[in-house]
Amino acid sequence: MAALPSLAAAQSANTPSRLAGAKYMGDFAAPKLDKVKVAIIGVGARGPGHIVQAAACEGTEVVGICDLYEDLCNNARNAVLKQDPERHKNVKLYFGDEHAYQKMLAETKPDAVWIATPWEWHAPMAIDAMLSGAHAFVEVPLGTSIEELWKIIDTSEKTQRHCMMMENVNYGREELMFLNMCRQGVFGEILHGEAAYIHELRGQMHQVDAGRGTGFWRTYHWAKENGNLYPTHGLGPVAQYMNLGRGEDNFRRLVSFSSPAKNHELYAKEKTKPDSKLRQIDYSKGGDMNTSVIKTVLGRTLMVQWDESSPRPYSRHNLIQGTRGTGAGFPNRLALDYCWKNATPELRKLLNLPEDKPNQSSNYHEWIEGGGFNAFYEYFDHPLYKRMADVAKKHGGHGGMDAIMNFRMIECLRKGEPLDQNVYEGAFWAAVTPLSRKSVAEDGMPQDFPDFTRGQWKTTKPLAVVQ
Repeated sequence: MAALPSLAAAQSANTPSRLAGAKYMGDFAAPKLDKVKVAIIGVGARGPGHIVQAAACEGTEVVGICDLYEDLCNNARNAVLKQDPERHKNVKLYFGDEHAYQKMLAETKPDAVWIATPWEWHAPMAIDAMLSGAHAFVEVPLGTSIEELWKIIDTSEKTQRHCMMMENVNYGREELMFLNMCRQGVFGEILHGEAAYIHELRGQMHQVDAGRGTGFWRTYHWAKENGNLYPTHGLGPVAQYMNLGRGEDNFRRLVSFSSPAKNHELYAKEKTKPDSKLRQIDYSKGGDMNTSVIKTVLGRTLMVQWDESSPRPYSRHNLIQGTRGTGAGFPNRLALDYCWKNATPELRKLLNLPEDKPNQSSNYHEWIEGGGFNAFYEYFDHPLYKRMADVAKKHGGHGGMDAIMNFRMIECLRKGEPLDQNVYEGAFWAAVTPLSRKSVAEDGMPQDFPDFTRGQWKTTKPLAVVQ
């Protein structure tokens, strides 16, 4: 019997060649920009927060705002002018046509473009932005298919422009602290992670009847697609804890299963009028709860879940587990296995380890929660969060994570530093959606991740603890 091909061989056989003249972007740093000319496409739900925070950053000039709707453009411009009417006095508006953004790119020539539009527009708009000479900052997901993700990578490498999927949760306080603890080895050797996006959003479905809003287009994704449609909020931080795609380890393979689709149809029947368009939609092709399990190159495991329809509290799960303990979110808690002899002075104090009993282990059978958990901030709060805590408090956005992300992106462009999330990470995280759809359709058959780095993840630097 012939031997099965190795994973590396299989990936190589399915990997398109790098374009002529293109260069790997793993640790890419663009030339410094004293002033960053900013434009945005989409100012309905997420976009207004992004553009206002970008406008508030020192060294920016908002030059263009684009949306289908004139009123949303006007509202966004008014919000931008409140930040600094002199600095942003020349902002131009583009609206009324799905391709008006192309005119904006040609006329305003921005340095960086924020993209906050329906999912199917993310990839084509990011590609057009890079081809116009701008860096692209894209709302999640980066793309909806493996083919789109390869096109984004090829364009980024060819144009030497950043394309970052704006995974804001990587800038949450707890997520940053867990990253810092991982880098300091507090959890020991990392073996397993868990991530989720569990967020009941059925109320958005009414926007189908309204003819406008996030639910106007998102509802049809829920009805027609079966897999993990929104993996990155939970996955992004855990992937960076584990250094996936960054020198240490990488995504290898995924299996995925979904529960039956019941909750959207139930909601439509109970919460809408008989003539509602929502009652005409067939929801049976979707799935309510999706569970995917990822195996990494090193053999570590990562569970990723998604559910936007079930009646339960919000959770991103956010769990990282190693040989010395576990950190978890929702609620925030820790369990650590240390004794006096192998603990740092900080951990000895936090875990109340007795000096006269040097072999007595900390109690990892019970979670450290509440005030006990909060005490860890004193020693392990991430330096970036501490430096930008006032920015987070003033400008907000999901507890401040949005503001830290947007200010940090501008900072990297102005200093000529690599971004905290490279284009390949965005592609790996977003690839969970098409791979999970395929696995579910094949009754849980394993699906291999493409190696979007073409083998160069092994030389990419792990994300450092940014000061």
